[in-house]
Amino acid sequence: MFSPDQENHPSKSPVKYGELIVLGYNGSLPNGDRGRRKSRFALFKRPKANGVKPSTVHIACTPQAAKAISNKDQHSISYTLSRAQTVVVEYTHDSNTDMFQIGRSTESPIDFVVTDTVPGSQSNSDTQSVQSTISRFACRIICERNPPFTARIYAAGFDSSKNIFLGEKAAKWKTTDGQMDGLTTNGVLVMHPRNGFTEDSKPGVWREISVCGNVFSLRETRSAQQRGKMVEIETNQLQDGSLIDLCGATLLWRTAEGLSHTPTVKHLEALRQEINAARPQCPVGFNTLAFPSMKRKDVVDEKQPWVYLNCGHVHGYHNWGNKEERDGKDRECPMCRSVGPYVPLWLGCEAGFYVDAGPPTHAFSPCGHVCSEKTTAYWSQIPLPHGTHTFHAACPFCAHQLAGEQGYIRLIFQGPLD
Repeated sequence: MFSPDQENHPSKSPVKYGELIVLGYNGSLPNGDRGRRKSRFALFKRPKANGVKPSTVHIACTPQAAKAISNKDQHSISYTLSRAQTVVVEYTHDSNTDMFQIGRSTESPIDFVVTDTVPGSQSNSDTQSVQSTISRFACRIICERNPPFTARIYAAGFDSSKNIFLGEKAAKWKTTDGQMDGLTTNGVLVMHPRNGFTEDSKPGVWREISVCGNVFSLRETRSAQQRGKMVEIETNQLQDGSLIDLCGATLLWRTAEGLSHTPTVKHLEALRQEINAARPQCPVGFNTLAFPSMKRKDVVDEKQPWVYLNCGHVHGYHNWGNKEERDGKDRECPMCRSVGPYVPLWLGCEAGFYVDAGPPTHAFSPCGHVCSEKTTAYWSQIPLPHGTHTFHAACPFCAHQLAGEQGYIRLIFQGPLD
């Protein structure tokens, strides 16, 4: 029986604002999730508010004076206009908000440590050699502590001395109301989907978010000096399915409400068992195929289904049909003679990427990650930032650039013959 005093019980679960999920990881980092470095990060209401808001603006004539103004115990943003002038904006405590910081630095102000995503990498050693383009203090998310728990994103995060420092080279300007604003070197880009994150979702337009949370059209390249045009009718408020690009890694924001409608790992496991229970067979070897369990998601199993990416016919692994003259990459499907890549199929295990709870009937091409039809259709339409000025669609589970006419294929399984 529920007793009224349970309401004030400390075991009451804390309010969850939402989760950030890094694109390119199928449920966990290659070497496992550890501490603040993991593939998904949940934002919970903090025991005590730690948000900040702008207060006093100081115009200092020398960098030394600016240093004196920005003391270690107070958050501040310094805008260096020239050798002779720096504007320092002090920030004061805000008891109504919680702040979460994201970046490459492992220093304590960073809540969620994010490193560059290397498509299809199986271990962290693959990722360490890359010269990172992700900022050490990339961005911050401010959540309202009261319903509806609105979350807003801002470029740049405060460092260990509670400072954000925009040097002479950074794009910065005075706003019409006399405040300062600016952009970070490689920028923080955001895309809000249209129609939320549902089976009816359509990609939105990529925008850049400034240090003060204003919205701009994209610069010509990531680090161009000239800012884009301000987009007054849009805001920095995150919504379910918003994508945040930090130039080297892209994060998906899912609200707590949105996640409550998403298939669970349990549901995905049930779908896997359902496919396996139907005992699909290799139409040539007649051996039964089975998707390996979610835990064994990187090792090719002998019963693993393989697919011909041009036609979608699912087989067991076999050695014939190699087209020698094509480097052995392309194979001829024994069912329909179409020639194309032949790859193992993997289930998409990161439930947060699914736009619906449909059965796993389609696979991304060329990586072979399997999920629902609506999910493949949605992600194949999204141009994800790549490098400093290009965009391309990619598989959310492994970050491989999609190939082929539509980037995914419908799977054709053969049932048991008995």
